[in-house]
Parts: sequence; C-alpha cells; structure tokens
Amino acid sequence: MIEVFSARGEVPVSANPSNQIYHQTIRELSDRIVEAQQPIRVLDAIKWDAGVRDAFFAGGCKQQPTVDRDYYAARPLGFDAAEKRQQFYAIERDIVRRLGQFNPVGQIMQRMCREYQMVVRMLEARGTEEFASISEELYGSSGDVFHAGDPTLVDLGDMMAETLANIDRDLMLRTEPRDIGAEAAVAILQERLDQAFHQTGNTLTVKISDGIIADAAAGADYIKIRADAMFNERDLRILEIHEGWVHLGTTLNGKSQPICTFLSKGPPSSVITQEGLAILMEVLAFGSYPFRLRRLANRIRAVAMAEQGATFLDVFGFFREQGFNEQESYANAARVYRGSTPTLGPFTKDLVYNKGFIMVYNYIQLAVRKGMLSRIPLLFCGKVVLEDMRTLAQLVEEGIVKAPAFLPPQFADLNALAAWMCYSNFLNRLSLARVEADYANIF
Repeated sequence: MIEVFSARGEVPVSANPSNQIYHQTIRELSDRIVEAQQPIRVLDAIKWDAGVRDAFFAGGCKQQPTVDRDYYAARPLGFDAAEKRQQFYAIERDIVRRLGQFNPVGQIMQRMCREYQMVVRMLEARGTEEFASISEELYGSSGDVFHAGDPTLVDLGDMMAETLANIDRDLMLRTEPRDIGAEAAVAILQERLDQAFHQTGNTLTVKISDGIIADAAAGADYIKIRADAMFNERDLRILEIHEGWVHLGTTLNGKSQPICTFLSKGPPSSVITQEGLAILMEVLAFGSYPFRLRRLANRIRAVAMAEQGATFLDVFGFFREQGFNEQESYANAARVYRGSTPTLGPFTKDLVYNKGFIMVYNYIQLAVRKGMLSRIPLLFCGKVVLEDMRTLAQLVEEGIVKAPAFLPPQFADLNALAAWMCYSNFLNRLSLARVEADYANIF
C-alpha cells in the first residue's frame, strides 16, 4: 500500500480506493466522538466554588461543607444529559453499522462511546450515592488489586506512607521553600517548553489564570498558572514533565493524527494511562521527590477512608495529622468529595496516579522482556489505553495511526530505559524480606 499524506490533519490519500473509503469512514466516526465530547467538562462540573471553602473556614473548620444535590442542581452541565447519552449511543450504533462488530478501531471507538455515556450518567448523579458508584466503575477503587492475591491499592498507599515516613526523618531531603512567584514561573516554564517542543513546530503557551483551584492545569496547548501560586524549582520541574511532556505532548500527538482523531481526547480509561505515564516520567527524569510521592500516597488513603464511610471532616483531619496546613488540608479533602457530598462516597479519580504508574511500568517491563521496544513509544501516540496497545501497533504498521512526533528524551532513546528494565526484571524476583535479613548487619 502506498499512501501520501496530504495537508496536516487530513486523511492520507491512498493508492487503493477501498482503503481511502475505509480511512475516511474511520475519520468521520472519530470526528463525531471528538465533537460530541467537547461540552463534557468533568472537573468543572464537580468542583466546589470558593464560597464553600470560605464558609467552611468561617465556621472554624468544624462543620461539614454546605454541599448537597441542590448545590449541583444550581450548576448546570452546559448540555442536555439525555440528549448527550443518546448522541453517543447513535455514534456507537453507526460504528457497528459502518465498520462491523469486530473491527479493531471500531471496538476502541465503541468503548469510548460507552465510557462517555457513563461519564454523563455520573455527572447526572452529582450529590448522590450513585455518583461514587459510577466513579468507582470508571476510575477504580482503593480495594482493587493488580493481580489475584496481590496487595490492594490502599496497601500500596500504606506501604509508601511507611517508607516515606522514614525518609522524612532524613534532614537531607527537606523540601525547599517556595519562593518563585507565578510570573517568574510562567517565564521559566515557557522557555523550557519552547525548547522541548521546538522541533514539532507547535507553539505552547504558559499563562497566568485566576480561574483555577490547582496551582497549575494543562489544556490542549497551554498550561495555566494560578496568579497567587508559589513554586520552587522542584515544582517547576514536575510541571515541565507532567503537564508539559506528557499531557501536552500526548495531546499534540493525538491532534496530529490524520485518521484516528479520537486519540486527541481521553475518556476515563485513558486517564489512568495518562496519569500513570506522567508519574513514571517524573521518576525517569529524576524530577520526583519524596514529598510528592507522599502526597500521592495520602490521596489513596483518603479515598479509602471515604469508601469506608469517613466524612469530609474526617478526611480533613487526616490531612492535618499528616502535617498539611488548613488550606492544603481543605483542598486535598475537597478533591476526594467533589461531585459527591461531605458524607457520601468519594470521587475516586485520585487513585489513577499510582494505579496507572504500576500498570504502565509493568507494560514497559514486559515490552523489554519480550523484545518489543518499538511498542513503548506508542504510549505517546495520544490519549491511549493500555489494552489497546497491540491494536495501536498494528494500526501504525497499516498507516492508520501515526507514530508520535514528540517524545521526551527518555522515550526518544530507549537504551537507558531498556538497561534499567533488564535489571528490574531480575530484581523483581528477589525476596526483599530475605535481602533485608541478610543486610541486617550493614544497617
């Protein structure tokens, strides 16, 4: 098959007319998914406004935040939920009609349609017990295991917390003060992203925003920095890697896809891969640090508490016990209960960072063991799901999916990563308990 790529973003012209029709059909269905999901903004729909925070502190941090179903009902989604669910159902049916039940690309797009229908149902259920149930179905539970008989996610959180508590006692690893203001952070990040992405021909923007709760947030081609946020050098390195290299990088690679445009957008299943890949990249690039991991471990533990019946005040108190100030503790607890209420189950998305890390790490480790290094960079093709990686590799060979244009250094040259994984494959077979006993006379 001979294909000539036309202008960027268009379906490649194929020498085979039947292939051209096939590719055009995929592109049309893919574009419909991208268009249909545009008004769905999960985090905007479930966040608590500043008034809730102010009332909580005005009450001396002793009363549950005033959030119930009526609170969410007063904040419309911006689209008709029933019509949106029907829209995705219609796209799903057209995928089967036009591509067949078992077409590989069609199966990926069908799953996306079903996930988006679940997302809409979850948002309809804001402020009810059903919200937490659907959240758990989409993002997982703290009681999930990776394999039968393995430790659970909350076991991982507890193990990390125990290890990090010991590290916290080491004065050499104290966190640096945050003395870099928003304007200086914008300038630093802009320079770093310009350098990282200059070969792609894409222009990314770092800008100040007053409308975000987090210190920073990534969009399609920008990173927003909260106007009153303060940073240190480690924070900026994390933002460069996590938001820049991974979230923006995969978005740009997805947007450059001429046929499978759905790779530019991510349903919940791809969020697990995205956040796991981002945390892994922080580690590979030596950008992460103990306090960062401690924050992620505490998120697992907080979600587990909420799943077991803890209230907002309980989780707020947990974060205070972990050494966070009142403002930080409120923000951390609000992440757990956003979309829900202070006394119902949690929004479980905060589990995906560590869950995704383990899953992506295992995928890369197995790719090295099986001699399939070419599969690893495909994690950056767009907003991918691990279970689709075999299909994506086939689609790249067929010219339906483009290999990623942007790759961070650790993925552009896999030599060091492959070497590390070779040792890792062996180290995983050692008994850490036996090693600890043997090394007892050393420590």
